[in-house]
Amino acid sequence: MASGRRYDLTFFTATILEWKHLLANDLFKHIIMDSLRFTVKENRTYLNAFVIMDNHLHLLWQIIHPHDREKLQQSFMKFTAQMIIKELRNNNPELLQQFYVGAADRKHQIWERNSLSVGVWTEEVLKQKLDYIHNNPVEAGLCTYPEDYRFSSAALYYGKPSEWDFITLCY
Repeated sequence: MASGRRYDLTFFTATILEWKHLLANDLFKHIIMDSLRFTVKENRTYLNAFVIMDNHLHLLWQIIHPHDREKLQQSFMKFTAQMIIKELRNNNPELLQQFYVGAADRKHQIWERNSLSVGVWTEEVLKQKLDYIHNNPVEAGLCTYPEDYRFSSAALYYGKPSEWDFITLCY
């Protein structure tokens, strides 16, 4: 956390439309990670913890003022959806059809509209959210130890090497 800046620590969850396992493909996980890396690089957020599962993601992040939490989340969701749709259109149009909604404002929808965003105000809640995020792949049977799951910040919290060099640890 940079001194002199205000921030809001937020637990954020987003789910793929109808809980489809679209994110089982690492290509789509990388689209999400590239977008998160951009928000950090552009001083819009501090990303403190994350996990990307096959059909949803959890983030623990701080939105850096003057950026608006709701607008930033909407921008993140819209951009990642557009990039995923573009990839599907170019390389897997059959799969893209599973996300056809034919709404007035869009033909396809990647994310459910009911994402969850909750402020984290105490150390107790922070620890609970970190544990929840990092144990998600273990609970899903994807790995034995949290730090072994690639698309998570757990390795960093366990002091192990990670390719996600833009994470700001909470402690």
